[in-house]
Amino acid sequence: MLIRYGYEMTLTCPRPTALVCLLSVHEERGPDIRAPETFFTTPDVPSSTYRDLFGNRCRRLVAPVGDLMIWGDATIEDDGQLDPVHPEAREVPVPELPDECLVYLLGSRYCETDLLSQTAWDLFGTLSPGWGRVQAICDFVNGHIRFDYQQARSTRSAFDAYRERVGVCRDFAHLAVAFCRCLNIPARYVNGHLGDIGVPVVDPMDFSAWIEVYLDGAWHTFDPRNNVRRIGRIVVARGRDAADIPLVNSFGPHVLKSFRVWTYEVDGAPQT
Repeated sequence: MLIRYGYEMTLTCPRPTALVCLLSVHEERGPDIRAPETFFTTPDVPSSTYRDLFGNRCRRLVAPVGDLMIWGDATIEDDGQLDPVHPEAREVPVPELPDECLVYLLGSRYCETDLLSQTAWDLFGTLSPGWGRVQAICDFVNGHIRFDYQQARSTRSAFDAYRERVGVCRDFAHLAVAFCRCLNIPARYVNGHLGDIGVPVVDPMDFSAWIEVYLDGAWHTFDPRNNVRRIGRIVVARGRDAADIPLVNSFGPHVLKSFRVWTYEVDGAPQT
């Protein structure tokens, strides 16, 4: 299937402000792109891209005084399959983990393993290690947190979400990541596009957050927010938590004036 995805946002800055944006699809999906990303700003400002420590594509620019509209759009081919399930996947003992996985065992800005370790072991320590234990974590988080856009807060951590029992998709992801790490299971935070394909349409669209967990030598997708297999995930960026991969990192004050995201299946040739 073909999926068209994109975004439009307008920021208002009181003075020239440096920005780093993580809004483009991850380079691993490059071979699947059928209509390359069209990117522009209004007013037109120069930009450059680089790859960060986690392999994400980042765009640098300087917003002028006043309004800056940032717009991107592309079409990608997807296999149209539901998220794969591997119930036989085993946890990997820490001494056998690849070096690059170790950072995803550590506490981070939004995932306080020190505060949640005892809770994690109390809740999940007696379960059989492997895919089933990770799914049990996602089941718990999905039932423990009430989704509420109106209660979104940029400072809410995994420990806060556990205590407050409310949040948005990033809070579900942070709590599940923290619980996995407490149990010595590498877990990382993911954001990207997830259209309402094969499920009831929910408006307005937004970027989504989910997690990836390292089991049996590979990274596997889990989604504690939706907690069902979905079609058409498009990864934008991965990191330890949301602090590593903000959609827009602003080095100065700004106001988000407008924000729009689209992700939907298209028929036939890619749209332009």
